[in-house]
Amino acid sequence: MNTPASRPLAVVHETRYHYDAPVELAHHLSYLRPREDPSQTVEIHTLDIQPPPGRVQQDLDDQGNWRGIFALSAPHEELVVRACSRVIVRARHPDLDPTAGLPWEAAAARLRYRVGAPYASEAEFAFPSPYVPLHGRLRDYALESFTPGRPVAEAAIDLMHRIYARFTYAPASTQITTPMLEAFEEKRGVCQDYAHVMLGCLRALGLSARYVSGYLLSKPPPGKARLIGADASHAWLAVHCPGIEANAGWLDLDPTNDLIPAVDHVTLAYGRDYGDVTPLRGVIRGGGGHELSVHVTVMPWDEAPAQLGLPL
Repeated sequence: MNTPASRPLAVVHETRYHYDAPVELAHHLSYLRPREDPSQTVEIHTLDIQPPPGRVQQDLDDQGNWRGIFALSAPHEELVVRACSRVIVRARHPDLDPTAGLPWEAAAARLRYRVGAPYASEAEFAFPSPYVPLHGRLRDYALESFTPGRPVAEAAIDLMHRIYARFTYAPASTQITTPMLEAFEEKRGVCQDYAHVMLGCLRALGLSARYVSGYLLSKPPPGKARLIGADASHAWLAVHCPGIEANAGWLDLDPTNDLIPAVDHVTLAYGRDYGDVTPLRGVIRGGGGHELSVHVTVMPWDEAPAQLGLPL
């Protein structure tokens, strides 16, 4: 089946916190508005917060990601944050030639510090980060794909194939606090683990790779209705491939599904790892324990039913 050049998608992401005791004061940071870049356009976005905060600030961080900042000063026992978006997604790499671009050794050499050499902005994604440490085992694993002289894109796609084939997707098998090296050794995890492992492999070679948070359009089983609220956030990565023209040289790769994202992936934000772009986090006073529930729906815009409550 041919991939369309673009696709309008509806995304609804609802997060609900129920606290054991009243929260007296709360400050929250959200990454729930999709990015605006050549691969996608956000035509509608609403952010509904209950109880309503006095003020919501939305601005761009240093990576061009939309972030929301809000505070609640009145006592509350429940917080509901509902983000709704209409996004036009376009194919990121319609004419990709994986054999184009620099050999991986030359790409890594460009990122090394040299006195007087021009600064490469992508170099900030070549270093370890809190969720993605560097380790020799990751480098050895990556070198099976990154043979001498092989172009970055071609080798990275091969690495993605290997991770997909050798790892087991196991929902609820890990937590976000599970060390990446543990997921690597056990060869199992969820999408964040797949992304973090591949990031670690690429960075261990001195290459630049960034974490991508977002959503994936899921396909209901034949003859079955699409379930509302049953989807989840998704994660993948992008590796910088000098010489690849599209997307400023950044090649998106989804190792969980063994594919190059096209028009079914909605990008929320870029970061070094999950910790940089957590969809919703905060600091609260009070509350005691809490129950968290997250419901996500992603569907073609023309299928979005009225019960989603989307603005037209």
